[in-house]
Amino acid sequence: MLSPSALTFICGLLAGAVLGVAGRAGRFCTLAMLEDAFFGADTRRLKSFALAAAVALVATQLLASFGVVDLSRSIYLTSSIPLGGAILGGLLFGIGMALVGTCGFGTLVRVGSGDLRAIVVFLVMGVSALAAMRGLTGFLRISLIEPLSLRLPETMSQGIDVLLSSGLGSYARPVVVSVLAVALVAWALADGRLVRSPRLLLSGIAVGFAVAFGWFATSWLGHDDFDPERVASLTFVAPLGNSVLYIATLSGSHADFAIGSVAGVILGSFLAAMFSRVFRWEACDDARELKRHMVGALLMGTGGIMSMGCTIGQGLSAMSTLALSAPITMLAIACGARVGLEYTMTGEWRPALRNLLRMQP
Repeated sequence: MLSPSALTFICGLLAGAVLGVAGRAGRFCTLAMLEDAFFGADTRRLKSFALAAAVALVATQLLASFGVVDLSRSIYLTSSIPLGGAILGGLLFGIGMALVGTCGFGTLVRVGSGDLRAIVVFLVMGVSALAAMRGLTGFLRISLIEPLSLRLPETMSQGIDVLLSSGLGSYARPVVVSVLAVALVAWALADGRLVRSPRLLLSGIAVGFAVAFGWFATSWLGHDDFDPERVASLTFVAPLGNSVLYIATLSGSHADFAIGSVAGVILGSFLAAMFSRVFRWEACDDARELKRHMVGALLMGTGGIMSMGCTIGQGLSAMSTLALSAPITMLAIACGARVGLEYTMTGEWRPALRNLLRMQP
């Protein structure tokens, strides 16, 4: 019989594989959705992401309502609002994402498709995430983040429903979930463009259910009274660092849901690339491109730990818990990505910052 740890690893592998297929075959990419919206006036991928957020939110909250998942045990519903980490970390992550050309999840999709540049990004991002969690830059992170966090009473959390409970009472959660889900789905499907893009439509639905499955797997299937683990779902910053550590110290750690999800994305992307015959080995054109990827990976690893998640971790997993940090972090990531994308096109920071402040499309 499989141990809870082994079972959650397999679940992570399956959930990650769904994202890997969605990223490769379904063109589900968080940077691409921002780039299309900013510069191409094409919001189909953004709508796919919104649909994924709605599915993840409803499915996760249903699991919580029936007592299957205890979301209070997640890292997101803390008794403080990490404004500094959400804003500063989100900006750094967004800029790094633009320099690399994708996020942590997209990096794993590229690894599975034969991109050797992505392997470098994976390693640099993983090591920088480890350093920000428990190494040299961790001291800097704590000194910057802690003073900028908004403390709440210990009996409260940063859940949007909890913050609104004084006015809505016991109806806060169903009201907030219903309003957000309906708004997201209505916007995603309103003009019919997403419906006419079946790959993006199905990818959004599949990714949303994969996030909810992650909460179910770590809370219910992986429950172990003797070796309890934190309830978690899909995110791709800290798991990259933990995967690097696991590879380096196999006997000193164990494979869990997070590590399984990293392997699963690579596997799913590889299978989708082989099936569609698009797998090919790629490398950097020159040292300048490699430097840009390494700097971007460093910013993503550090910023992602500061913000406690990436576009998947905060945008979908944290959002499904109703954490207030989710929309704040995603807005900061979008702003950082806008600056980074402008820089990659012009080679200058000032025009990028001016356009961001003017909110020009």
